Amino acid sequence: MKEKPTPTYIPYARQLLDDADVAAVVQTLRSGWLTCGPQVEAFEAAIAEITGASQAVAVSSGTAALHAAMQALDIGPGDEVILPSLTFAATANAVVYQGGTPVFADIDPSNLLLNPLTAAAKITPRTKAIIAVDYAGQPCDYEALRLIAQRYDLALVADACHSLGARYQGKPVGSWADLTVFSFHPAKHITTGEGGMVVTSHQDLAARMRRFRNHGISTDFRERASRNTWHYEMVDLGYNYRLSDLQCALGLSQLKKLPQWLKQRQAIAQRYNEVFLQIPEIIVPRLRPQVTHAYHLYVIMLRLDRLRASRQEIFQALRAAGIGVNVHYLPVHLHPFYQQHFHTGPGDCPAAEWCYERLLTLPLFPALSSSEVDTVIRAVINTLEQHQQFSEEFYQDLPAAYLH
Repeated sequence: MKEKPTPTYIPYARQLLDDADVAAVVQTLRSGWLTCGPQVEAFEAAIAEITGASQAVAVSSGTAALHAAMQALDIGPGDEVILPSLTFAATANAVVYQGGTPVFADIDPSNLLLNPLTAAAKITPRTKAIIAVDYAGQPCDYEALRLIAQRYDLALVADACHSLGARYQGKPVGSWADLTVFSFHPAKHITTGEGGMVVTSHQDLAARMRRFRNHGISTDFRERASRNTWHYEMVDLGYNYRLSDLQCALGLSQLKKLPQWLKQRQAIAQRYNEVFLQIPEIIVPRLRPQVTHAYHLYVIMLRLDRLRASRQEIFQALRAAGIGVNVHYLPVHLHPFYQQHFHTGPGDCPAAEWCYERLLTLPLFPALSSSEVDTVIRAVINTLEQHQQFSEEFYQDLPAAYLH
């Protein structure tokens, strides 16, 4: 008896590099500037332009960008920062790095974004900032969050690590908050290998973050070379969070392809939506009005009440079929560190917990082929059909190409 062939694995995300990217890095390797050089400034200027900000500060990761933002805002012991629990742990960790206290607010389960009403309810005299997270690539309700921040004299930070290129009310993400943070991890819209950026229109905050990424020193090597001096002074406590010229050269090359890659992501999401919005066992997060979704992730939620299987069983079945599904994210308030040190736990954010138990991330990246999209759709439908709780006529009406 022949064994079934192992299915080709389709990951949930994959970077896309071409010869132009390689050539850009090689050219920089030969330029004499590997770090603190002209490619850093050029990449910062390019990101500032597309995000509508006047200042951009390149750093070594999205996490470093979040940390730099918290330091620039003088977050410290006794300060509280409100943020959604449905996010990557780094959003909260950056507050803790500065000695602050993350305060977890719940999400709107219809779109998985920070609920402005729950955020407002968490404000105390100790609150200093709100961090909004553009989960999966959809911009938050920045109009409402800005009004709340202004009313209570709070800083508004956008964790836009998922939403480079997204827009809200016609304005780019990067132009709504006091500080906006991006990531260039390989799974993101463009990559520098590892890397991050903070954009702002506050020159004083940008200056603080430039010092912070360079050990707290007031000048970098290139500035001292241009002034023909060796002298430098450390004026703040900082870190080595610099992004190299090699990485910025790669980022500049990748950035040229961002508009086309966004269109491809949106087109794939539209193909998924055409099918998954009709399936009774699936909830697709709602698209907010007046937003352009950047689709870093494509997530669905399972209607477990209509299935004879848990999320874990569906996850394992899809993985066995070669579909690299993932789950984003375990709510931060449920991580052992936060339960132990900040006394959080189940029940703190019920909407985030409910959604988490049902979430699945499906493959989505610009290089995902049309046939691979079909394969993902077919695998999801077939898996759910095998585990459905109720007989549904819907499945009989699906195109034959998506069945079995």
